[in-house]
Amino acid sequence: MRNLVLASVVIISILTGCGTSNNGELVGVLDRPEWFEPDPYGMQFVPMGSFNMGPSGQDVPFNLTGQIKTVSIDPFWMDDTEITNNEYRQFVYWVRDSIARRLLGDVNENFLITQDAKGNEIDPPILNWDEKIVWDDPEYVETLNELYLKEEERFWHRKEIDSRKLIYEYYWVDLKQAARKANRYNFETQKYDGEIIDVKGNKQPIKNRSSFIMNGKIPIYPDTLVWMSDFSYSYNEPLTMNYFWHPAYDIYPVVGVNWVQAKAFSIWRTQLMNNYLSSIGEMYVMEYRLPTEAEWEYAARGGLTLSLYPWGGPYTRNNLGCFIANFKPNRGIYGDDGGIRTLPVGSFAANDYGIYDMAGNVAEWTSNAFDESSYTFTHDLNPDYRYNALKDDPPVLKRKVVRGGSWKDIAYYMQTGVRAYEYQDTAKSYIGFRNVRSYMGRDASAWANQ
Repeated sequence: MRNLVLASVVIISILTGCGTSNNGELVGVLDRPEWFEPDPYGMQFVPMGSFNMGPSGQDVPFNLTGQIKTVSIDPFWMDDTEITNNEYRQFVYWVRDSIARRLLGDVNENFLITQDAKGNEIDPPILNWDEKIVWDDPEYVETLNELYLKEEERFWHRKEIDSRKLIYEYYWVDLKQAARKANRYNFETQKYDGEIIDVKGNKQPIKNRSSFIMNGKIPIYPDTLVWMSDFSYSYNEPLTMNYFWHPAYDIYPVVGVNWVQAKAFSIWRTQLMNNYLSSIGEMYVMEYRLPTEAEWEYAARGGLTLSLYPWGGPYTRNNLGCFIANFKPNRGIYGDDGGIRTLPVGSFAANDYGIYDMAGNVAEWTSNAFDESSYTFTHDLNPDYRYNALKDDPPVLKRKVVRGGSWKDIAYYMQTGVRAYEYQDTAKSYIGFRNVRSYMGRDASAWANQ
């Protein structure tokens, strides 16, 4: 027994010692940091699981766009509400301020960082966010005028930012193309033998890893005119003028954002978090993205896999006879549920995952392309069908899945299993979005089930 104890002590000292030697044993890389993932602000945890994806009730319009399919989903985090006007405004302000800093860098080098900590030149320079912008400083007024509307375009002589100039340039790595066998690095030829399709639809030979980095530019200001263009012979001018900017609507869901803008927002939010993590010495990558169609439906069901609606029951009223979502009830009496149009996020109770407004208020973009038969050919593990539609592609290839129904939809479209679509380059007054983030590691709830 004494020999066993001594042997145990020796083994423990080998495995836990702080030296660099592994004494010939396979112990892995030493001094790896411990990982603990805190709850992301404003997000709820959705555990891993399986469910029957597809309609739980009758196909009222008989459009045959959904089948019943058993799928399994990895755990993830999801925003507990739709992205609000004020949250999206943070994105708008960031783009505005980044353009302003780039302009001011020509007259004051303090707005740009041109050297790294070791004194090496940074080309191109990066923005210095520690330098405050004084918008009415006489030294900067002339330079910043480029961001404002010209005199002849101003209404009532108001000096306002020209929203058409708020262009966001963003980058992403096309892992789908990188994962193709034909595009892998060939160790025999010491080069990449494949070719990729760039954002313009052109085929290009793969030079190196940088070939998989895609970039795009997009105006990110919401289309505030959707409140008028979506409806004929309807007075909606007050919402056109106030919905996105007035403080009264700060916690209302942002609308007028198309699918491409929602994707760009997700990339910006990813970089916002990762730049912060980098500043405190953390090198992990946290990716925010639009949910897949399967993730969205799984989260909407809230663990109630066979329910028609996120709240679990087959009805749109509670036991007191009150409506429990913002939609178009009865014969079109919009206000019977408490709102004529959108309502502040979280106005109704959350589902069992703690997520609000998965039915009604605004419909939501997902990351997936829409195809009537996609349930047939997608995998049953994290099903995901995407198509990166190009500008000149026909409209049918630009369809993206929209889920959840909105304030203008009847109850059928609020069902957890009902699919709809909209074109990726169109914005509507009844479509918003929310983000998800993949969970790192094994779902902790799985341990409790063993």
